Amino acid sequence: MKYTISLCLMAMVASTSVSAQQPQAVSALGRLEPEQGIIRVAASSMPEAVSGAVLTELHVSEGDDIRQGDLVAVTDTAAVLTARLLEAEASLLLAEREVEAARSSAVETCVRADVAAREAERRERLRAQGVAGEEEAESARGEAEAQKAACANASTLVRLSETGIEVARAHVNRANAELQRAYIRAPVDGRVLDITVQPGELIGEKGIIELGRVDHMLAIAEVYETDIRHVRTGQQATISSPALDQDLAGTVKHIRQKVQKQDEIGTDPAARKDARIIEVEIELENSEAVASLTHLQVDVIIRL
Repeated sequence: MKYTISLCLMAMVASTSVSAQQPQAVSALGRLEPEQGIIRVAASSMPEAVSGAVLTELHVSEGDDIRQGDLVAVTDTAAVLTARLLEAEASLLLAEREVEAARSSAVETCVRADVAAREAERRERLRAQGVAGEEEAESARGEAEAQKAACANASTLVRLSETGIEVARAHVNRANAELQRAYIRAPVDGRVLDITVQPGELIGEKGIIELGRVDHMLAIAEVYETDIRHVRTGQQATISSPALDQDLAGTVKHIRQKVQKQDEIGTDPAARKDARIIEVEIELENSEAVASLTHLQVDVIIRL
């Protein structure tokens, strides 16, 4: 009897040891955030705004859903860059007019060269017939050669002027590209979560707006480094919070590669406040339910 009881106790101890080594779930605090995190949309850095640009126009409001490429804002550099573009376009127009003039001049010069060449041939025939003198024939040949060289030079000037058009067109393209940098557009589809600058204010490091892809929400679970060995992609998870009507289901999508300090702190006074954690991305099955709850603290249970 004693032997049987001893065996039972040993089995219970072994079972407890196995369950301690192989937990059924991993729990962690976490937060909700859009896929790719929060994007701070800022103004481009340009020589015209060394210390920062001033916002002149804002075309979105908090909570707006915008598409990639939609106009978000305009900076004060737009006026200067618009003037620069107009100047470049005027230079292009001038270059085109210069080419037209060069072509007309080349046509006139080459016609004269053709006339001089025919005159030289006629003088040569007359000289051969004894009607004209050698001096007249040589003068006609010299004039023909000079006109021929002038025609070649005029043709070169035309090609040079055409190259000037290409240079002017390149200046227009550059000026237009610089101008477009003054118009801030949405880099991705998303929702405007916050507006950090109002028209008339200097645009700083925080950018103009905070944008998030709330149609693809994630729960970022802060898993203790000692528990991370149990977590794998594809595992099912449950996300809960007093702010939610019901628990949310999700799937472990990605385990980040960096160990860092814990950000989310719970109410348990005995909890480790300076724990080392690894963030685990959990893709939610229902993003719509939490689309307006970015950074909400949640409890996460990952089933192993």
